[in-house]
Parts: sequence; C-alpha cells; structure tokens
Amino acid sequence: MTVVARAEPGGAPGSALVRLTGPRLREVLAAAAERLRGPARLSLVGETALVAAGVQEWTDRLVYAVDAHAPAGLERAIRDAAALRGVEVDRESPADVLPVPAGSDERARALDGWTDLPPLEVLAFDPVSVALRLVARGNEPDYQTVLAFLRHGWLTMGNLEHALAEALPRFSADRIQQDPAEFRRKFKGMQQMWRASSAPAAGRVP
Repeated sequence: MTVVARAEPGGAPGSALVRLTGPRLREVLAAAAERLRGPARLSLVGETALVAAGVQEWTDRLVYAVDAHAPAGLERAIRDAAALRGVEVDRESPADVLPVPAGSDERARALDGWTDLPPLEVLAFDPVSVALRLVARGNEPDYQTVLAFLRHGWLTMGNLEHALAEALPRFSADRIQQDPAEFRRKFKGMQQMWRASSAPAAGRVP
C-alpha cells in the first residue's frame, strides 16, 4: 500500500500543531472508549479516516461525525481525550452541509484494525458523501483527499457521477453557499485532476 505523505501545514514556523498520526489517533479513541458507559458509533471523516486506514501519515485534526442516537457522553469523551493530547477536533458530518445521496449509512466503511475498542465502534464515513462535500468546499487539500479515496478504491468516479446526478437537483445556494453550476465547475476540475494523476507515464509500456 502506498502511504500518502501529507503536505506540511502553511502556518507560521514553530506553530504548536500536534500532528494526528495513526498511533496518536488510537490513543485518543482508546481513551475515549474507556470513558463510555455503553455502545457508541463514531464515523471518521476525510483525512482522519485515511490516517486510521494507514493510507495517510498524519493530519492536523480529528474530524468526526456522530449520528442522532449517539450517547450523550460520546462527544465529551472524544473532546476530553483529544484535549489531553493536544489534538484539535472538529465535528462535521457531510449531511449537515449538503443533501447526501441515499444509502450513505450502508456505504460507511469498516476500518481494519479498529475493532478492538469496545464499546466504541469506529468506521469511516461514507466516502461518496464525503467526496461530494469536499468538492463543494473545493480547496486543494480537499481535492487531494478525494483523489486518495479514488486511488485506494474507496470509491470510483462512476460512484461520484451517479451520486452527483442524484444529489445535485437538491442542492441550493442557501445550503451549500454556491449554485449548482459552481459545483459542476469544481467537480469537472477534480475529474481533470484524477485523469491526469491516473494517466500512464510517458513512454511506459501498458
């Protein structure tokens, strides 16, 4: 497996950023699990899920989503455990930002090596929904995360095109702060990046 080396943050030199590596993420979630009194499900979002899967070396924060039926103590457990280790956290579900395509719960991914933290169940949030949310935001690191999803088989361009056809009619400028035409432009740019990154190198024999 090729591991993505995340680019250095663009902040000022000597900043107090604590990198969220795979081992540090495990420390945080193990400590959170110890604080829970009953079963709970946690969905890791974007780069955090890639770090958990060992696909990316590190990220700058723990981004997660919880469902409406999550125990009241889950968020406090995560935030307390993260704060003790200097890790920044951010609760963000794609469903809070845009209309996610049907079946997002079923497309959540199990993560190898993360079944040993009972009563906490750790999954990767539906990559299709996450990818649409990242394209809507449209920063360079967002596109790179979508490309990593594609590169490592978490989704296909066909998955994204089908999801876009379903979700785009439900987009609104009020909800995602851009019109559908702007989203289409960003999506086309991401497609071009994917084609460029997956094209055979010049002179390579197929």
